[in-house]
Amino acid sequence: MDKTILLCLADGSEETEAVTTFDLLVRAASVNGDGGLAITGSLGVRLLADAPLAALADEPYDAMVLPGGMQSAECFQCSPLLVECVRRTHLDGKLVAAICAAPALVLQHHQLFSQANMTDFPALKDRIPAERWVEQRVVYDARYRLLSSQGPGTAIDFALKIIELPGGRPLAAEVAAQLVLHQGIDSYQD
Repeated sequence: MDKTILLCLADGSEETEAVTTFDLLVRAASVNGDGGLAITGSLGVRLLADAPLAALADEPYDAMVLPGGMQSAECFQCSPLLVECVRRTHLDGKLVAAICAAPALVLQHHQLFSQANMTDFPALKDRIPAERWVEQRVVYDARYRLLSSQGPGTAIDFALKIIELPGGRPLAAEVAAQLVLHQGIDSYQD
């Protein structure tokens, strides 16, 4: 895929969401306040980012991805640079994708998509206005180019949709064909 996708990580990133998405995509940036590239996930798994966000913030991306995990979503929420990158990605008409706690704690908290429909980790449902909450595994609001998903169990659905949106349905089908998907996950094999 000739598209560039920035996957942000911070201490406490939910491993399944980060690694599954990363495995299907490929580039990651650290948002840790200390600029360190070593990330300790929510379950203690160590991940290594490619670069600190500050080194990549001015690059153009076709999509920006925020995995969940409460600790990392709180780190993202407190990062003015990350919030500005999300805002710029959105204003440039590019895809923003957030999963688990990130939609509520980052996007909703900063009113980055104040009219967009979204989903989130179900325990945080009360942080998304009821009229915008959608009870689905993965929600794409095409009006705002916002993709959101519920949590670790939806990470494959989320990653395949990220591939489909900038890369096209045939590319998502090609990646999906390499996986053994659970019934109900779109295989993109029309």
